[in-house]
Amino acid sequence: MSRINTNISSLQAIHNLATNQANLATRLQRLSTGLQINTGKDNPAGLIASETLRSEINGINQAIDNSQRAGNVINTAEGSLNEVSALLLQVQGLTNQAANSGALSPDEIQANQLQVDAILNSINRISNTTQFNGEKLLNGALDFNTSGVNASDIAFAQINAAKVPDNGTVNIAVQVLASAKVGTLTFAASGIGTAPTTIQVAGNLGTETLSFAASAHNSAIAVAINQLKTSTGVSASVIGSQLKLYSTAFGSKQFVSVKTIAGSFTNGQSYGADASVNINGSAASVVGTVASVRTGDLDITLNLTNSYAQKTSGAGATTNFYITGGGARFQIGEQVERQAQVQMGIQSVSTSSLGNGVVGYMSSLGSGGTSSLVSGNTISAQQILDVAIRQVATLRGRMGAFEKDTLDTNMNSLNVAMENVTSSQSAIRDADFASETAAMTRAQILVQANTSVLAQANAAPQAVLTLLGR
Repeated sequence: MSRINTNISSLQAIHNLATNQANLATRLQRLSTGLQINTGKDNPAGLIASETLRSEINGINQAIDNSQRAGNVINTAEGSLNEVSALLLQVQGLTNQAANSGALSPDEIQANQLQVDAILNSINRISNTTQFNGEKLLNGALDFNTSGVNASDIAFAQINAAKVPDNGTVNIAVQVLASAKVGTLTFAASGIGTAPTTIQVAGNLGTETLSFAASAHNSAIAVAINQLKTSTGVSASVIGSQLKLYSTAFGSKQFVSVKTIAGSFTNGQSYGADASVNINGSAASVVGTVASVRTGDLDITLNLTNSYAQKTSGAGATTNFYITGGGARFQIGEQVERQAQVQMGIQSVSTSSLGNGVVGYMSSLGSGGTSSLVSGNTISAQQILDVAIRQVATLRGRMGAFEKDTLDTNMNSLNVAMENVTSSQSAIRDADFASETAAMTRAQILVQANTSVLAQANAAPQAVLTLLGR
């Protein structure tokens, strides 16, 4: 065919040249950016998947940073608690020394008291000044807030961890299913028989031997036992013609025992019982009247009052209160959601907080306090110290467990997830330089070939000139 108005070969060459030039431009773009998806048209489905994975990567990176920062907070608090623990041990030594009053002068005991006062001030200073990025850690600011706690039912509520909704509350329902009991022995006899009698009375605190004259009445026996109840953990009362002995505390580990050494008296031993308690429908772990529940959403310890721990039916058998907020919240997951957050309560370690309402508080060991060294109440001081040392040790243990079993394992898991998600994202979005280089070389050759073919196609119509020349 010898038409010159329309050059089909040239059009085909132009079309193929444009296609190959576009292909070459794509290869050059991918090699220059390192990405095989630069715009949505490169791979629409791949772009959607890649952006989702990129979002996950950013979330994982931030979660790792959050976990590391949470670890720094815990380490700061734990370091201060270590100092508080050391100070309490110093008070322990000073109290023990002051109890040796037969070998110490009043001036020496007063000197010990001055040192105790200085230590108590140091504990309060640590409690009020320990901070991370301006946030107080040990003054109770990071403890959980509660409302509606009935003091006649719950003597003390310690919330160690709880997932409190944003601007919401958590209802805590406590129900006693079975009463807590003390060890109880009942003696029907009206007193000692006709012969002098010696008995051994034992309880959780110790054992004492008591001797009674012949025909001693139950009232005399009760008085003698009650005078030693701080040594034995056993108290006594006379009800009608009966003598009753009780362990001074509730629980299955509490007992009262009577053994006849000489004379005639009834032997016996009795153990108490722990209360059976439900907290939010979960069976609590109970020691005496102290109930604890640890679940994924709640870690709580409640000291029930003696009266409530024995109330299993009727009005008031169930008591409720609310956790309204507070606690230290750590976002350790890639998505901001309930399951990706953990909340931990950090109680105050001031001297007015260490201890409890039963034995007293550390502040009472200061000058003028009821358990100060100069007051001579060293046994009371020791009981408070035992509770305070255990509280600080427990708080440190909880922090250590949180860092090791929650934060460290979370970071390990996130690092593995980061590797796999990044690999998947790279497979979708990153350019393969080997294949792209080969494709670029091919495109360059085709562009050059198309350019040559286009020149020939454009020259082809000139052949008609030979027809005109004839």
